[in-house]
Amino acid sequence: MSAVLSTTPPAVDLAAVKSKQQAAWSAGDYAVVGTTLQIVGESLCEALDLRAGERVLDVAAGNGNATLAAARRWTDVTSTDYVPALLERGRARASAEGLPVQFEPADAENLHFGDANFDVVLSTFGVMFTPDQEKAAAEMARVCKPGGRIGLANWTPSSFIGELFKLMGRYLPPPAGVKSPALWGTEERLRELFGNRIDSIAIGRKHFVFRYHSPAHWLEVFRTFYGPMHKAFGALDATKQEALAADLIALAGRFNRATDGSLVAPGEYLEVVLTRK
Repeated sequence: MSAVLSTTPPAVDLAAVKSKQQAAWSAGDYAVVGTTLQIVGESLCEALDLRAGERVLDVAAGNGNATLAAARRWTDVTSTDYVPALLERGRARASAEGLPVQFEPADAENLHFGDANFDVVLSTFGVMFTPDQEKAAAEMARVCKPGGRIGLANWTPSSFIGELFKLMGRYLPPPAGVKSPALWGTEERLRELFGNRIDSIAIGRKHFVFRYHSPAHWLEVFRTFYGPMHKAFGALDATKQEALAADLIALAGRFNRATDGSLVAPGEYLEVVLTRK
């Protein structure tokens, strides 16, 4: 009797993937990069038409860009992330501005809040990196009240950052079966994730412009402080590190529209407002 070979792909150990991701985002100091993205949080809060007194949850908040933007609009904000050091950076920023914000550690895939607890649930370049995308989307929808809004800012697959992750994936392939974070930057995937939980979806294509002294300066900052890149370089030998650095400089050059030696690189993202059913 011949052996029967199974064609079922092995199950993805999402808990292990999450643990590695958490270690990556804890490496370096994302706040150095994150602070430069503040304008994205401000724009998203305007798109959400936030009103004073609304209860707002920032999921995978990082060092608090959208958190601070919401708090400046007199909302009641709870800021969450699974990296405690980033919450501390957000807390320091809120304290410096005198903004009352509640900071709590939380896993985007298992939020510890009750159903329909918030008027607005948002995330800027955060929830898109969760390994279990379906669960994270379900949790955002669960804690948002009927008629409330879910706001997202997600890099698109063909954006500067989308291409950056594709490039790093050629040097360090992601675990088989794990979906690309950049799928959150497509309308098709968003409709799959939120499905019949929403009444409407409004999407705008926007650009955040990365501005640095030069492509080399951008690489130095990201290599030092951007956790996923910091960990990627640390996992490679010297030869591969040099090759990756050269490829990243070339990538920055493709997107750079400056002609004076500096870096001015637009990065496309989707600004999304979902209305909860």
